[in-house]
Order: sequence, then structure tokens, then C-alpha cells
Amino acid sequence: MAGKKYRVIQWATGNVGSRALRTIIEHPDLELVGLWVSSDQKAGKDAGELCGLGAVGVKATTSAEDLIALEADCVSYMRQGFDCDETCAILESGKNIVSTLADLNCPAMLDADVRSRLEEACRKGGTSLHSTGSSPGFSTEALAIPLLSMQRRLDLMTIDEFADVSSRNSPEMLFQIMGFGQPMGEYEQRRADSLKSHFGNSMGLIAEAMGLAFDEIEASGEYAAALNTFDIAAGKIEAGTVGAMRTTITGKHAGKPVMRMRLNWYVTRDIDKQGWNLRENGWRVLVEGDTPLNVEITYPVADEDYAAFTPGLTAHRPVNAIPYVCEAEPGIRTTVDLPQVIPHF
Repeated sequence: MAGKKYRVIQWATGNVGSRALRTIIEHPDLELVGLWVSSDQKAGKDAGELCGLGAVGVKATTSAEDLIALEADCVSYMRQGFDCDETCAILESGKNIVSTLADLNCPAMLDADVRSRLEEACRKGGTSLHSTGSSPGFSTEALAIPLLSMQRRLDLMTIDEFADVSSRNSPEMLFQIMGFGQPMGEYEQRRADSLKSHFGNSMGLIAEAMGLAFDEIEASGEYAAALNTFDIAAGKIEAGTVGAMRTTITGKHAGKPVMRMRLNWYVTRDIDKQGWNLRENGWRVLVEGDTPLNVEITYPVADEDYAAFTPGLTAHRPVNAIPYVCEAEPGIRTTVDLPQVIPHF
């Protein structure tokens, strides 16, 4: 890989995609050669200008066909939702893919037909596909591996994610979709089920590699009420309404929990369930085994810089993985398969 330049196409320019686009342009080993966008308003605009840089001479397009026909080494695939036909067409054209689609983290848990199609596309194109991100991805795989490497007996690994979303000015997302500020009631199981496959697949990849493959994945959740009335960026939270929520995804081997992800999302820490012990944004990983570990990760970022900081959590790891994926053997390549991803600055 030393001294090699990889030709890259960025696919989509959402919050994470735009950060990936900027990072690809600035990366010393990568050359941006194409950009796919979903809207006609962005089509024809210079890629650099779309991510806050100066013009780089690459124009955005809505034509997947034109980009698939373009010569490139890799596609940074970050569109909303998984399009199997499009993904297979990219792979068959000879382009590797790095992605943030959590559906693709663990091949063993993919639908058999989808997995077969993707593997055949990789075989035809001589290409590789790798999916990663921050959560799931870094927290559930890349961070888990070195911590587990210290163990010769694992009782339970618990990954707590803490996310304070009070500064997010997205009323529809927070109030209507997520349910903050709504009357207390039973936790919607469909919310837990929607997260079950993403985190279950990612943790399942590591569990399988350890010889503790999941035979069951459970998902559940609960709400906590805000104790006071207060304002957040998106609007007002009344006392007694939903101020925090916790979703737990647990993977079991032989009927026993072995890995667990707890998603603690909140707009206040002043809640009626003090046992949750909510803390600032980041992760806490507790490994219970013959070499117990407790690792705390927080983000030393000023409040005014936080919105600009967060996209990098998801975007940077897949971009750093591009050279490794391009050099990998054809197929769906996971965090377990690839060498340790080391960034080149």
C-alpha cells in the first residue's frame, strides 16, 4: 500500500457522507474521482464546494450508471438504506466498497440470498465489501477486540452508549420519531426491534470469532421521566414526559448472555430512574471475566464544536479502511478479517 494512490467515488452527501467526502479529498493516499448525490439541487456542483472546501474539479451527479462505468478502486457507500442491486453492480464493476450500513457488518447474519448475491458480485468483480462505523462498528467490534484479547474467560461484556441529544434542533426527529417529551407509557418494542439487527449483527461477528456464536438475540427497552420542565434546542420538555430512553440488545450463547449493548439516549439526566447513572456522551465498556476491565470514553469537545465533531465518529474509520479493503481478498470482509486499521496522515 505504501506510495499507492487509490481512486475513490463518494456515494451520498448526508451528514456523514459529507464528512467522508471532505476526508477523502484531504487524504494523502486517496484521489476523489466521482460523487453521487440523491438530489437534482446538488447535481452539477463541485464536490469540494459541497463539503466546505474549494473547487476540486469533480462534479456531483445523480447517475449511478455513469459512476459505475468510471474507473475507480473504491466506493465510499453512505446512502440511506441498502440497495442490493446497486451494491452488486458496483462490486461487479471492479470497485471495492467501504460502507457505514450496519446491515452488512456480519455476513453470517445476512439473508442467505442477499449474502450469496453479494459474494457472487465480489467474485465477478474481484472486489471486497466492508462495513464499519462508530456504533455499531468501532464500539462493538474494533474496541471490543483488544479488550477481549486480555481474557481467557468471558462472563459478560456490556457496552453502554451515552448520547445527550438535547442540543439537536430537530423537533420531528426528537419528539415524533424518538418520542422525547411524549407522555410516559409502555416502551415501543418496534423501536428495540429496529436496533436489534444492527447491534446484534455487529456483536455477533465478534461472538462468532470467539467461539461464542449467538443462538439468540434479545431486545428490550424502557423510558425514564423528566423530573422538571425545561427547554431544549428542539422545544419544551414537560415534567413527567419522556426524558430518557434505554434500549438493550443482548446476545446469548447456550442460553447465557455474553455480549450486551445498552443505548442510553436522553435530553436530561434529571430523571426518575437514578440507577441509570447517565453520564456525558461516549461509551463505557465493562468486561466481566477472568481479567475484568472497565473502560470509559468521552469526547473532550467544546459544546459549540460538538455538531461539527460528531460526523467524524462514523465517517473516518471507513475512509481509513479504504486501502486495506482495496488490498483484501475478494468477498465480504469484516473487522475480524481485515488487518488492524491504521490511519495514514
